[in-house]
Amino acid sequence: MQHILSISHLSKTYASGRIALQEISLNIQRSEIFALLGPNGAGKTTLISVLCGIVTPTSGTAEVDGHDIIKDYRTARSKIGLVPQELTTDAFETVWATVTFSRGLFGKSPNAALIEKILKELSLWDRKDSKIMTLSGGMKRRVMIAKALSHEPQILFLDEPTAGVDVELRRDMWRLVSSLRDQGVTIILTTHYLEEAEEMADRIGVINKGELILVQDKRELMHRLGKKQLILLLDTRLTHMPDSLAKHALTISADGMELVYTYDKERAGVRELLDDLAAANISFTDMQTKQSTLEDIFVSLVKDTP
Repeated sequence: MQHILSISHLSKTYASGRIALQEISLNIQRSEIFALLGPNGAGKTTLISVLCGIVTPTSGTAEVDGHDIIKDYRTARSKIGLVPQELTTDAFETVWATVTFSRGLFGKSPNAALIEKILKELSLWDRKDSKIMTLSGGMKRRVMIAKALSHEPQILFLDEPTAGVDVELRRDMWRLVSSLRDQGVTIILTTHYLEEAEEMADRIGVINKGELILVQDKRELMHRLGKKQLILLLDTRLTHMPDSLAKHALTISADGMELVYTYDKERAGVRELLDDLAAANISFTDMQTKQSTLEDIFVSLVKDTP
């Protein structure tokens, strides 16, 4: 698989001594959706800023489609579109003017048909002649995305693109992401909405305290670290765990009316548990299953980072 972005031993230490990135090495495949997850202050935005030429790395290298981000900055940057967390648009410009101007900044010739297509995909066409200052926060976010797409980048960085916006924009955003990926654009996103990363991403990276602690295919990650729970709704209250059930990973709910069995998907042992429950004369009225979400896995990974 061809890599569109190659990062090798990238580090950033600020003058204050704060280490923002520690030896980050990562390859991003062309036309994939990569979700970078981490708590606030973990280094997500710093990494994106380095790759986009906003922050200078202390050490290490990175290449965008074979172009070094330092030695061949102009070419490397032209292949990147960035949607930052903060809204930074000229309030007195119209939507059409600001998006068109962004395209020109990268030396691209005018392309009214492309700008029209982008604005329509982002439900901005009806507001193309409106000044930015008259738009809602959600509409301004759409303009930021349009600006980032105006020069036809091969990589699109989305840094918390749907934070604080309405549900409609989030749906439009993810439809657009899927469409861009189908067109060959590589998407790298950070998000606090982990259910979105779980639904959209091909691979997941987890960064904490400036260190990339995990990179894995989403399905493999869910399979390897995902757990299931079998929740048994008991017929009568259970006050203590019988010795015969001690070998099972069981917990009793506070009211004594539920038994929760947490198990690995590959070695469930559910049949043996049910047999042991029957032998202990413990009956239940119903059972439910619950599977770990990406959020559960993320929280456990970050919590376990030293």
